[in-house]
Amino acid sequence: MFDESGPIFVQLADQIERRVLDGTYPEDEQVASTNEFAAFHRINPATAGKAVNLLVDRGILYKRRGVGMFVAPGARERLSEQRRAAFAAEYVRPLIREAAALGIDLPTLVTLIEQERS
Repeated sequence: MFDESGPIFVQLADQIERRVLDGTYPEDEQVASTNEFAAFHRINPATAGKAVNLLVDRGILYKRRGVGMFVAPGARERLSEQRRAAFAAEYVRPLIREAAALGIDLPTLVTLIEQERS
């Protein structure tokens, strides 16, 4: 559910983003309402509203007045691009720097990664 790693609304927004990425929430499909998210997760509706509004601000969700919240067209692709860039910055670049510091060339690094993947 939620942990102490950060604000609950950010964790809820991340959960919704993951569901957009994995196709649970397809583009142009309606997502649960703020009250439904709040009831399901047993959180304050204002907290759920902050999560939803954060995703609206990021262009992942959009509002249809009087109807509800929907996944924005292109949201999955935007999220994939953002997460790939974050992955590169957080993991790949430091890995390459450390490999260089240890004298590991690119072919050897690729081999190490392939061995770990197996």
